[in-house]
Amino acid sequence: MNHDVIVIGARVAGSPTAMLLARKGYRVLAIDRATFPSDTLSTHVIHAPGIAALRRWGLLDRLTETRCVPITTYSFDFGTFTIRGTTRPVDGVDVAYAPRRTILDKMLVDAAREAGAEVREGVNVDEVVVGSDGRVQGVRCDGTAESARVVIAADGRNSGLVKAVRPAEYHLKPRLQYGYYTYFSGLPTDGLENFIRPGRGIGCAPTHDGLTMLVMGWPYTEARAFKADVAGNFYATLELVPELADRVSRARQEAPFRGGAVPGWLRRPYGHGWALVGDAGYNKDPITAQGITDAFLDAEGCAEAVDRWLGGQLDYEEAMSRWHRDRDARVVPMYEFTSQMATLNPPPPELEQLLRATTSHREFMDAFVSVVSGALSPAEFFSDTNVGRVLAASSAA
Repeated sequence: MNHDVIVIGARVAGSPTAMLLARKGYRVLAIDRATFPSDTLSTHVIHAPGIAALRRWGLLDRLTETRCVPITTYSFDFGTFTIRGTTRPVDGVDVAYAPRRTILDKMLVDAAREAGAEVREGVNVDEVVVGSDGRVQGVRCDGTAESARVVIAADGRNSGLVKAVRPAEYHLKPRLQYGYYTYFSGLPTDGLENFIRPGRGIGCAPTHDGLTMLVMGWPYTEARAFKADVAGNFYATLELVPELADRVSRARQEAPFRGGAVPGWLRRPYGHGWALVGDAGYNKDPITAQGITDAFLDAEGCAEAVDRWLGGQLDYEEAMSRWHRDRDARVVPMYEFTSQMATLNPPPPELEQLLRATTSHREFMDAFVSVVSGALSPAEFFSDTNVGRVLAASSAA
């Protein structure tokens, strides 16, 4: 074998996977068809669990040195009431950031190289090599064959490795909303702001270079109408939030609109000689902006499982199946919560009553914020015990 591990894709899932395994002393090759720095469609936000991962990896200072603005508060304006709070700490971290991918991805690629991984940029994987026994043996790229004990796909939802191995898919969701985002200068924002209106969702967050990312979603059933006049529909929708529309009217749009829609799935993330991390293995609507955070945590989980196998602690099946179970236990509640939010339907009366009741105490608002940040499982927040406590406290207020 030329390598212990080949990682296909070197963005927010691939570079951390390569970095963590290279730090363990394994021979790692990471390949990406892009060159860095380069941009990509993104939700931008890294919630507290993801920022905690950067700190564990010794990379948080590098991000803060880029002068990306820390996000200390989240707000959710439902029109008649607003939930505003701060996430629960995760390993002592209670802030988020929304970096430009041109900066974040280059930082992660550099960290993978520094750890000892070989990173090839501007190289396309032409073929995933599968042996007669069904085991993935390596890849061919630019006429060169590279072999490895395991090939890890971190190349997104249209992964070439996925097409080659056809993993089982489950918990499938259709495309639920169609979103566009752009950047404005001169647009102040108070943390991560979200505005929820019937059939519409708007969010904004500060990013690099004094810019604010502004994103808007419509139901997927209205995607054709939205795309017919993106700018006109974007600015008209802002009028649903007059205060925000006024702020935007005094700002300057600095980039074209970018956007799209994605379905949701979970895929079996491993098989004979292969594994999937990031969007290749688990994809969901971007409305809760979990993508980068999930990619970081998935990279950690996969790298730990591969290390246990390569290091001789567990056999391959046991190591990877444990990671699979742990991943699903962590992500499924958020996956379902995200899918519900992405419908952009008005909350049913019982849910509206609960959300309105959270505004009676800062503790409850912080808890809801913590659900969106990934610091608190939706299963815990929406449990009968917690719902009863919130409603009782609201009635007594």
